[in-house]
Parts: sequence; C-alpha cells; structure tokens
Amino acid sequence: MTGIAFGERAAYLGRHDALVVADLHVGRGEASAVSLPLGEREDLVERLVGLLARFAPEILVVAGDVVHTFDRVSDRSLGTLDALRDACESDDVAFELVAGNHDTALASAWDGPVREEYALDATDTDPDAPRTLVCHGHEAPSTTADRYVIGHVHPTIEIEGDRRPCFLRGEGTYRGADLLMLPAFTRLAPGVAVNDMRTEAFDSPLVADADRLAPVVVDPGTVGAGDAGGGGDAGEPLRFPPLGKFRELL
Repeated sequence: MTGIAFGERAAYLGRHDALVVADLHVGRGEASAVSLPLGEREDLVERLVGLLARFAPEILVVAGDVVHTFDRVSDRSLGTLDALRDACESDDVAFELVAGNHDTALASAWDGPVREEYALDATDTDPDAPRTLVCHGHEAPSTTADRYVIGHVHPTIEIEGDRRPCFLRGEGTYRGADLLMLPAFTRLAPGVAVNDMRTEAFDSPLVADADRLAPVVVDPGTVGAGDAGGGGDAGEPLRFPPLGKFRELL
C-alpha cells in the first residue's frame, strides 16, 4: 500500500494529493457537555491547519460522521464546519464531505454537497495511480476501487494500559482491494481497542478478515517543538504486525 503518509489521525494520499480524515463528530462536545480546554472548534481547526501546512494537499475529504447528532445539526456545529471549510479555502484546498451513519440530517443543513462516497482516480500526471474510494465504512460501497479508505470504527490499540489511536492497513483484504481504516479525528471519542477484536465485532462489511489488518500508530509526542498541539510534523509511524500476530505478542 504505497504512496500514503501518516499524520496525527489523518492520512495523506500522495498520488492523489488528497488528505483524508474521518469521524469529526462535530457537536459531540455540545451534546455531551464535554469539551477540550480550548474548545472543540478550536481544537479541530488548529489540528487541521497544521496538517494542511505539512502536506499542502489539493483536496481534503472527510470520510463520514462529520457531525455527531443524528436528528439535527446545530448552528454551533455548522459554524465549526464553516471554520474548517474556511481553513481549507484559505489554502486553496477543496473541502469534500462524505456522509456517515450519523449524518442523516447533514445534507439538509449544510450548504455544500454531501456525498455517499468520493472517488479519487488516476490523473494525467499519474495515470497508474490506484483508484481510491473514500467512504464511511458502515455499509458496503457501490463503487469498485483498488483501495478503500474508511472510518466508522474509531480504532485504537492498547499497549501496557495506554490506548492510542491507530490506522489499520490491509492489503487485498476487501474484494481483493486494499483497505485503510482511519482513527477518529475528534479527540472527544475514546476509541475502540482492536487488540482482541474479531472480524464480526468491527461492524463494517469492508472488514472481511480482521487478523490481516496491521496497526499503524503516529505518536503525537514526537511532534517538533514548533508544531506542538498542531497535527503537523509528527514522528515516524510505528508499524505493528497484523492483528492475528499482534495478539500473540501481548
């Protein structure tokens, strides 16, 4: 699975010049009366700005569960989405939203398109780039691709009692295509420890064999002093063996 660079809770697909994040769950703090020290909006925007500065993508794609509440989208949540879009537009980055299972009210509230899935295709400059489909992962996609990028599960791995957000990579694990699962971009979600999870527990039809999914962790503690708290230049990703073998090491 080549051409992927990992940031904190985000993946940059270099051959498509696309940055992908998942599970913003905008409004979670408002709904649960829980907030980060600087507030949900400030945290999401600050970390996104750091990622845009690091990768300078042409497009940002949000892979579903853009908002948290199912039945409505509050004015405060829309203001947060506007702030995220403004951050992208100030850097000439396209802003694309893909619907997740939480986003039943988003299309009627948001003033831009909300897509069921988003395809990143080969270009004139890279005609051999794999067709990549960004979708949420809660239901089977309608489009065939060489690689699928999803969210939905909020994966983490637990090591010595410390739970860390992780990516999960599987080569040829879904319909013969590669799969990349992203951690939740929000830091208000505790995440799901995948150490002992079996295939059926993932609640995603794109996870056909959990034992073949390999965790990747980006340690925000190794971010350079000038980027602390941002989401910019994180250290080298920590790569682990597939879950089937990883369990034997714990």
